[in-house]
Amino acid sequence: MNTPINVVGRVAAVLRVVSHRGDAGASTSEVARDAGLARPTAHRLLTSLAEEGLVDRDGRGRWLLGPELYLLGSVAATRYDVTEAALPFVRSLAEASGESAFFSARRGDETVCLLREEGSFPIRSHVLYEGVRFPLGVASAGLAILAYLPDDQITAYLDRVDVGATHGSAHAAERLRERIATTRAAGFAVNPGLIVEGSWGMGAAVFDRAGEPRWALSLTGIEQRFTPERRERMGHLLLRTAHALTTTLRERSPLGPTMPGRT
Repeated sequence: MNTPINVVGRVAAVLRVVSHRGDAGASTSEVARDAGLARPTAHRLLTSLAEEGLVDRDGRGRWLLGPELYLLGSVAATRYDVTEAALPFVRSLAEASGESAFFSARRGDETVCLLREEGSFPIRSHVLYEGVRFPLGVASAGLAILAYLPDDQITAYLDRVDVGATHGSAHAAERLRERIATTRAAGFAVNPGLIVEGSWGMGAAVFDRAGEPRWALSLTGIEQRFTPERRERMGHLLLRTAHALTTTLRERSPLGPTMPGRT
């Protein structure tokens, strides 16, 4: 018999899978697979969540987040939402670089993309979009955050999460450690097309009042736009903008806004 804690954990996993799929929605089989559940269990949970308005099902039979989550999120936003403060900085990055610019937040062992602004360059990269999640160290935003965690937290994360198993050998622990060292030396992170070939990303960490890397700004675009000389310029642009946003967020409240992690 499932304990309440197990049920809550399964519900949370289901909601995260549906959220990750965005407007495309997710089939019951996809939810079951990605949440690590038997299909009948996933269907039972989705049906119960739909009855409460927490998920919805479209005409194709695919599951999406429901209206009740919007209402709950609107209330939670008064405490956790920092996107209003971040939006001008994301827009300025997109305008100055011509690339797609993003703002992401750390959530436990993952980053969640909260904002996206398109630049003027007509060819887009669609690796990141609002709501997409990646393990720390995969996307440039998550690598920027991971690199500035204390060494013991990095070691604990790499021991706990096998990123290479889910995202390929390029994200094995030893390779991540190499990119962490490179990121610390440069101040900003670079992802040379490791998620989607030909789509590069760069990121810089944004810190809370306690000095913890809680968010990140990032840029993505096609490989031809990320020459060494241009990477240097965009890296400094990212660092300047991340520092300005860090200052802004620290001034919002005495303790700074938070987005708590999961254990």
